[in-house]
Order: sequence, then structure tokens, then C-alpha cells
Amino acid sequence: MMSGLEAALAEVSSPSWAQRVRAGRDLASFADVPEAAEALVGLLLDAEDTAVTRQTAEALARVGTVAAVRLIALAVAEADDSQADWLRTGVHDALVGPEGVPDVAAVCGQLARDPEEAVRRGAEEISAWTDDTRR
Repeated sequence: MMSGLEAALAEVSSPSWAQRVRAGRDLASFADVPEAAEALVGLLLDAEDTAVTRQTAEALARVGTVAAVRLIALAVAEADDSQADWLRTGVHDALVGPEGVPDVAAVCGQLARDPEEAVRRGAEEISAWTDDTRR
């Protein structure tokens, strides 16, 4: 029997955007697991469907751990303008949603000291998005 992690990893490469969205949501809580992290960055930068990008970013922002927000930051650093817009929308959706979400801005503050320059750059961008949401 497959674990939740294995089942979600199996859906990452599905031709169905809906299955890739489900994989992103299901993998978000495994952001600190290397195999899941790699798959999540791929979903955040999904070239075929913006819903995958948006909903994976939202799921990771809702998790709100350093590992989860770090993956969004990595994706932001690599994203083209369109992908960055959808990443921002996903983070925004999490921040304005009815459920309480962790303090993404505080996590970005921690990531500002990350050894990887791309993470620091992406975290700075996400932090600016959270400032816009609070206004």
C-alpha cells in the first residue's frame, strides 16, 4: 500500500492538471522531505497550467513553515513574470483566506539569512507581497 507521500509523488507528473494540483496540496506538508521539496518546486513552476502554480503556492503558504516558504522563495527566484504573478496570487489567497495562516512575513525574515542567494532574493519578494496584503 502506498503512503500519502508516495501517492502524491506519483501524481506530480500526471498529464491531468487537477491531479498535479492535488499533488501540490498533498505534498505541501512534506516540504521538508527532499523528494517532496524537489517535486513541489517543479509544481510551483508548472509550465502547463497556472492553476497548479497558484494552488501549490497557496498550500505551501498555508503550511507556513520555513521549509515551505523557502520552496516558494526558490520558485520566485526562477519564475518568469507570468509564473511570479501566479505565485503571488497563491500566497495572497492564503493570506486573505478565512483560516488563520502562519506569519509568512516572519518566515521571510528568517529566510533573509539563508545561505542561498536565490532564497534570500525570493524571500524579499514574498515579504513585499505580504506588506501589500496588510495594507
